[in-house]
Amino acid sequence: MIIDKVLVKKIIQPRPLDSHKGTFGRVLLIGGNYPYGGAIIMAASACVNSGAGLVTVATHKDNITALHSRLPESMAFDMAEKDRLTEQIAAADVILIGPGLAEDDLARQTFDLLWQSITAQQILVIDGSALNLLAKRKSAGWPSEQIILTPHQKEWERLSGLAISKQTEEATQTALAAFPKGTVLVAKSHQTKLYQNSKVGKICVGGPYQATGGMGDTLAGMIAGFVAQFHLDRFDVTAAAVFLHSYIAEQLSKQAYVVLPTRISTEIARVMKEMSD
Repeated sequence: MIIDKVLVKKIIQPRPLDSHKGTFGRVLLIGGNYPYGGAIIMAASACVNSGAGLVTVATHKDNITALHSRLPESMAFDMAEKDRLTEQIAAADVILIGPGLAEDDLARQTFDLLWQSITAQQILVIDGSALNLLAKRKSAGWPSEQIILTPHQKEWERLSGLAISKQTEEATQTALAAFPKGTVLVAKSHQTKLYQNSKVGKICVGGPYQATGGMGDTLAGMIAGFVAQFHLDRFDVTAAAVFLHSYIAEQLSKQAYVVLPTRISTEIARVMKEMSD
């Protein structure tokens, strides 16, 4: 299937008049370990601008001031606080782990705590270095069946065992069968595709102007924000976020040689309004 504006307009509907913050979901983002603080800031900015109701960030303690100065709409705490992290995991509807998480001892301990604490009812978005941590322990069982994976080609190679040259649609679908049924795979490349069971979706927007650091972090934040608030088919909601991310970039590229991820974030709410009219 081709993912386009038609699908996006089905997903993004006007908000009910009796809405409140809780209506649009509680999202916990985990990442921004030293020295990758900017990644989680970009993910959180995209999540907030996408319309998530309540956004909380677990990050390195040295990153909290910078996060709050850029995004006062989010809450933040030191991800080394295990009791608080456990509480926030339990309170979340959607958890995104990985942007700027790194793979040091703190990252591994944080990943393990999440794996032990998350429940089957929660949606788990796994991105960035968390995908590498997952690749090292994927045989340890799955605490949730509502999984969204967002790997680029090398990360998918580590997860699936498929060399980049072997990542055809058929081979990718076969490899995805080893993950929980219903897992949504966002296979990022210059021609990003989405997979879920037998479904394959393709986007026909975007381009090389998106090849800059933080682009995937912004996309992951958008996906988390979308699945938190739009309680529809998870594949379709994820597809809408992926399309909108590249659609906004394409529009911005008409006046910019390189499109910065932070510029995409500033346009999300405006373009969502266009799509909802």
